[in-house]
Amino acid sequence: MTVPLTLLGLLEREPSHGYDLKRDYDAYFGRGKPLSFGQVYSTLSRLARDGKVVISEVGPGEGPDRKRYIITDAGATEVDTWLTEPVEPEPHLQTTLFAKVTLALMLGRPAEAYLDTQRAAHLRRMRELTEIKRTGGLVDALLADHGLFHLEADLRWIELTAARLDALAKEVRR
Repeated sequence: MTVPLTLLGLLEREPSHGYDLKRDYDAYFGRGKPLSFGQVYSTLSRLARDGKVVISEVGPGEGPDRKRYIITDAGATEVDTWLTEPVEPEPHLQTTLFAKVTLALMLGRPAEAYLDTQRAAHLRRMRELTEIKRTGGLVDALLADHGLFHLEADLRWIELTAARLDALAKEVRR
C-alpha cells in the first residue's frame, strides 16, 4: 500500500490537517497497521517539497502550529494516474485494491471501471500462469497454482465488491 498516494487521495477529497489525515487513513486503510504521526508529517513534508501539496493556513494548536494541507494540480494528476492504472496482479493485493476502490468512490471516480480494468489484468496474469503450469515442471506448476489460487480469491473479491459498490459509496462519502 502506498501511503503518499493514499494521503494525496484523502486530500483531494478535502483539505485537511495532518491529524485528520491520520484519523481517516487509520479508519479506512490502517486497520491492523495504523500510521504513526511521524510518518504522516514526514510524508506531508515530502509531498510539499515535491509540489504535490501546499499549506493553506497555519493556526495555533495545543502543541506545534496546525497546518492545513491542500492538494495541488500535480498531486491530483498523480492520484488520477494511480487510480486508473491496474495494480500488478500478484497475491495479497486486497489492501491496495480496497484503497483504490474506496478512494475512487470518495472522490466520485468510476470505481466500477477500475474494477473492470483490474479484473482484465488478473485474467491476463491467470492465463500466463496457466501456460507456465502447462509447460513447466512440478516446481513451476506448484508456484503457478499458488499464484492462481490467490488471483482467484482476488477475482471473487472484485465481483463481490462490484456488486456492493453502491452500499460502499454510501458508507465512505460524506
